Amino acid sequence: MKRIWLCGAALVLWTGEASAQIALSGNDSKAVLDNGTLRIVQNPPPDTVTILDLGANPPRVVGQVQAPHSVVGPPTSVALTPDERFGLVASAQRIDPANSTRQIPDNRLSVIDLRATPPAVVQTVETGAGPSGVSVNRAGTLALVANRNAGTVSVFRIADGRLTPVSTLTVGPPASGVSHAQFTPDGRFALVTRDGDSMVTVLRVEGENVTLAGRDITAGIRPYGMGITRDGRWAVAANIGRSSGDQDTVSLISLAAEPFRTVDTIAVGPTPEGIQVSPDNRHVAVTVMNGSNRPANHPMRGPGLLVMLRIDDGRLVRVAQAEVGSWGQGVAFNSDGTRVFVQNMVEREIQVFGFDGQRLTPLPDRIRVEGGPSAFRTADR
Repeated sequence: MKRIWLCGAALVLWTGEASAQIALSGNDSKAVLDNGTLRIVQNPPPDTVTILDLGANPPRVVGQVQAPHSVVGPPTSVALTPDERFGLVASAQRIDPANSTRQIPDNRLSVIDLRATPPAVVQTVETGAGPSGVSVNRAGTLALVANRNAGTVSVFRIADGRLTPVSTLTVGPPASGVSHAQFTPDGRFALVTRDGDSMVTVLRVEGENVTLAGRDITAGIRPYGMGITRDGRWAVAANIGRSSGDQDTVSLISLAAEPFRTVDTIAVGPTPEGIQVSPDNRHVAVTVMNGSNRPANHPMRGPGLLVMLRIDDGRLVRVAQAEVGSWGQGVAFNSDGTRVFVQNMVEREIQVFGFDGQRLTPLPDRIRVEGGPSAFRTADR
């Protein structure tokens, strides 16, 4: 069956073929960098979510939806159900109605029907303060939302295209900076990054009952974003450090046996923001700010970086690096791992690279989006 989706002023055709791979880009229209200083746009246009088909060559935009979103938090604040039918979009911050020059914590999670014509927000649910990283289990029945300003994780049931609150689990104090919650592929556990106190907390999942497993893993300084390999053997945490310009790190966590533990950490550059693992479980893509969000004359300003790592017998090995745009955010692979997509917040674009396991090759495809792209995901399967 063919669907025609409206994107801006253009009609875009999506065939729904098996080769399609849907991705979501959450775009923040409120926050911009003004020579290294975060500024809140006055009377901004609505935030948006861009729907892309990464299976097409070149990749293409197949829809766009207005939904509240925020650059605050790791760039995993959007998620898809495994069947690519629904998208979840968190909004960590909103403009303060009492002072339009600043932001305050939000508490909204939007549900988007991706197969509606055109795609549309069909539900908005409340979370804790500052909803950030979001994930859906492989069964498509449960969602977790890390509430960055509350120290909690919200648990939602997914059924018939609707989210129903199940529980709210306290992971740590609000200052713990609960950032992202990610299910393991078997659905029995979830890992929660805490950049406020530099820990990764393990949750136990039994049906809809989500509890603390009694295990906090030590990673690097301020673990933030996270990815887990499809085979469930490894997790990787991006440790964003203290924004001091020093080398920051990525940690490799073994999930092969309990208790889970960190087995390796590698330096990747200042402030690794986005992180994802390849479909073949072998590679890790990391976006590194590298001072690209600093003022033009700052001595620690540098080009944004895409760093490729290989998981090699329980160790992380750097295999490739390329320059990207400024204030890099999310990163994603296509379904066979031969292309890597990077969000450049300042340029308001998604940059595309070819990857052969050893080299990164810049491709001419640059996908423009409305707003600053600040979260990027494909379906976890």
